Amino acid sequence: MNYTLHQLQIFQKIAQTKSVTKAADELHLTQPAVSIQLKNFQAQFDIPLTEVIGRNIYITDFGKEIAAAAEKILEQVYNINYKTLAYRGALTGKLKISVVSTGKYVMPYFISDFINQNPGIELEMDVTNKTKVIETVAGNEVDFALVSILPRKLRIEHMPLLKNKLYLVGNSKAKHVIKMNSKKSLSDLPFIFREKGSGTRQVMEQFFTDKEISVLRKLELTSNEAVKQALLANLGYSIMPLIGIKNELQNNDLKIIPYKGLPIETQWSLIWLKGKKHSNVAIAFLEYLKEVKKGILTNIFKWYEDY
Repeated sequence: MNYTLHQLQIFQKIAQTKSVTKAADELHLTQPAVSIQLKNFQAQFDIPLTEVIGRNIYITDFGKEIAAAAEKILEQVYNINYKTLAYRGALTGKLKISVVSTGKYVMPYFISDFINQNPGIELEMDVTNKTKVIETVAGNEVDFALVSILPRKLRIEHMPLLKNKLYLVGNSKAKHVIKMNSKKSLSDLPFIFREKGSGTRQVMEQFFTDKEISVLRKLELTSNEAVKQALLANLGYSIMPLIGIKNELQNNDLKIIPYKGLPIETQWSLIWLKGKKHSNVAIAFLEYLKEVKKGILTNIFKWYEDY
């Protein structure tokens, strides 16, 4: 046996995500590189670790045992690294953050320098929809979560980070004539919605309810990125967060369509359970944000104020 820690990490991530593609994304590697390392790792065992059926990869019972062992080995390696850094007086430990899907355009800018300045910190950031994010907070599974709508039924504390602006958006080549305050203008449009449990969908549906507008639901997609691609393909219109369409607006691929009552403004906020006992890493991160938040808004999100 001559497998490496890198191969253990890759196989453990494939077992966790049940996907070579997702493992590659989370490890910031190319899919071919992950596939090659999986093949090399598998070659060291006489018993199959995985089984491919159609386009899906399944972990065998033996593979699950190897993945569990790999997780324990990697955890011990991390502990050794942490102890070494801690002995030197460095900040060490895990920082776990759950982020709503559109928050992937926000959170990295508020955390990257903190992580780079503290190599002893391991970041776990899960990107999912609002419902699942709130579940992780309620279950005390994470240090923090990033949301654009504060939960009403959960006792939390929060730190505002950035305004969230949602506009009516369509393809720049779309031909529909949309009047600023015409309900019929919107009723005639094919709309693309996010899935149930999405904060963006919640805001969008509330807008139509408040305006008493009945719209045609053409598509329902599971991420804002998927909605954006549908708009680029000129499949319809949507109410979208500005934060995720900067390049498409600047390249004139998509356009903001003026309509009375828009943009809808909410607030990107970091939240945590009220009374939560934070780790040293979490406390340090909050102090870091208090110091740098204003500078990040000025330097990174200045373009945001132009809309």
